Amino acid sequence: MTLHLSIMLWLPLAFGVLGLLAPRWAGRAAVLGTLLTLAYAITYVVDFDAAEGALQYVTDETWIAELGISYKLGIDGLNLFLVLLAAILWFASTLWALRQEWERPGLFYFHMALAQTSVLGALLAQDLALFVVFFDLMLVPFFFLTGQWGGADRVRATTTLVIYTLVGSLLMLTAAIATGVLTAQRTGDELTFDLEALAAAPLAEGTQAWIFLFFAAAFLVKMPAFPLHGWMPDGYRNMPIPVLAVFSGVLSKVAAYGFLRVCLPVFPDASEQFQTLLLLIALASILYGSAMAFTTTQTRLILGYSSVAQLGFITLGIFALNERGAQGAVLQAFNHGLVVAPAFFIVALVAARAGGSEDLRDMGGIGMRAPLLATLFLIVAFATLAMPGSSNFAGEFLILLGVFDTKVVIAIVAFSGVVLASVYALRLFIGAMHNRAGPQVLSAEIATRDALVLVPLVLAIVALALYPQLALTRSEETVGEKVRPAAVIAGQAPAPAPLGTGYAPLPPPEAPGP
Repeated sequence: MTLHLSIMLWLPLAFGVLGLLAPRWAGRAAVLGTLLTLAYAITYVVDFDAAEGALQYVTDETWIAELGISYKLGIDGLNLFLVLLAAILWFASTLWALRQEWERPGLFYFHMALAQTSVLGALLAQDLALFVVFFDLMLVPFFFLTGQWGGADRVRATTTLVIYTLVGSLLMLTAAIATGVLTAQRTGDELTFDLEALAAAPLAEGTQAWIFLFFAAAFLVKMPAFPLHGWMPDGYRNMPIPVLAVFSGVLSKVAAYGFLRVCLPVFPDASEQFQTLLLLIALASILYGSAMAFTTTQTRLILGYSSVAQLGFITLGIFALNERGAQGAVLQAFNHGLVVAPAFFIVALVAARAGGSEDLRDMGGIGMRAPLLATLFLIVAFATLAMPGSSNFAGEFLILLGVFDTKVVIAIVAFSGVVLASVYALRLFIGAMHNRAGPQVLSAEIATRDALVLVPLVLAIVALALYPQLALTRSEETVGEKVRPAAVIAGQAPAPAPLGTGYAPLPPPEAPGP
């Protein structure tokens, strides 16, 4: 297999176009495209050299010379497992989409394929302008997927989604252009948007501040984080389940990834300046998301608000501004995606057994009559609440340790989010499985076709719980490199050694004793 990132990047879209040309076979073509993409992603994980801190499998070609924009792609420890996550969830969601007939199937699977290519592009891009192009392109297919195949209130959902995310995207576009132009003026070099070049020539502290805030607004909207989550309830209620699984499982992680890929290395002074603000936003997201998750009875919104809380934890780890917290954030991003997608699939199965109702009050009573479904749901619920021994436990533990090293009070308050997670996760499981059965509940075990999607996802959750080091060892070198500039300014890491010595400066000698 040729390890060329462009092949993996454009494979889904190529098969999506084939589906447009042959709508009858669109679903099978889309599944084949996502399967080949998954095979590439697994190959990169196996072949990846964890000891090498630099980018690997790099593609670097001039795209628009006059604007200094390059078609530069690469994989390192920061995006390796997020690429794998996108490949896993798109394959699973496309398989799940085959369970039903879609109106205009060629168009539906084309938009799913375009969404995967745009997400992979944002994760792989090592040029800031290219990153912005793919990041903004992600909105387009989800606009159509929600607007054409969504629920009864899909018009309002798409309108709200577009307004929120478009404002954030415009802010990010402005900030990206300003970063390239001002860096070129500062250094006297040609205009470039190469992320490594931008990180090597940081802007003045005052300039960094407003540019950082523009990027932060775009990323926080996409996550979503409190109080920029206004589009989330309508969006989550109206997206089709296969679309919602990848949206919640992957797109929010691209926003968190943007903080680590762009903000911390390119704007280290601003990252330190606004550290407390971002930690407070993260803490508010944890508390608000958790409180809303255990007060609503709509199962989609329980998972939606729990995602707000989990993204709060990930943001908390990133802005601990130390390697321990950032590694926990990267691990937790992968964990949450693996957990939330099967949770949505299971909710869809339980709702189908409750006469189509997604209200928790109409469910229940099938736990003992569908033991395999209940077991899969229990494993997912335990992972959601970060039960010790579950896949989420190691990520949250590292995040909280990192925040303890930085802001002890915030870390103590954040612990309440762990307790609240146990409330909403167990409430969801018990209400859906073991409460008194609703008036229209049908007891039925999981079907084979559904098990073929869910069982591998749950096995992946268990495997990562048993060996989280698989992800940690491959991310350690890169995460440390990206966090270090801001960590040094924040006093969370030692300053680098002077050039040409290879050694850190010696401490001043102690005063002689009496």
